[in-house]
Amino acid sequence: MPQFENHGLTGGVWRGRLQGLAMRPARVVLTHHGEVVAEAQIEPDGEGAWLLEVDLPGDVLSDGLQTLLLRTDPGASGEDLQPGGEVLARLPLMAGEPLAEDLAAELAALRAELELVKRELRRFASGGMSRQD
Repeated sequence: MPQFENHGLTGGVWRGRLQGLAMRPARVVLTHHGEVVAEAQIEPDGEGAWLLEVDLPGDVLSDGLQTLLLRTDPGASGEDLQPGGEVLARLPLMAGEPLAEDLAAELAALRAELELVKRELRRFASGGMSRQD
């Protein structure tokens, strides 16, 4: 099973190390909404390991939460995404004005869940729950 060690995102370039494959993948691609948006540069890094670098295209950066997938792909350079590849890593990107609204909604949902847990714990601690519950 391939393992991707994330070395981080700097200056619009996502870097990492891929290991655990018997041979070099045909290609490694970055996908967004199921479409190939970039192809990684692959360099050997010892026995069964490769260093990967992929440039993030500017058009994937927009308001809100975007998730990019780094995946192996058996296809040739320039082709559409082929079946049979594996997801190596996910890169969530959050930016812009709508992000504040997304985070506020998520925080409200977490607070509501916390209140539910607190109510149930209080009910349990006060003996409101029998052993058959």
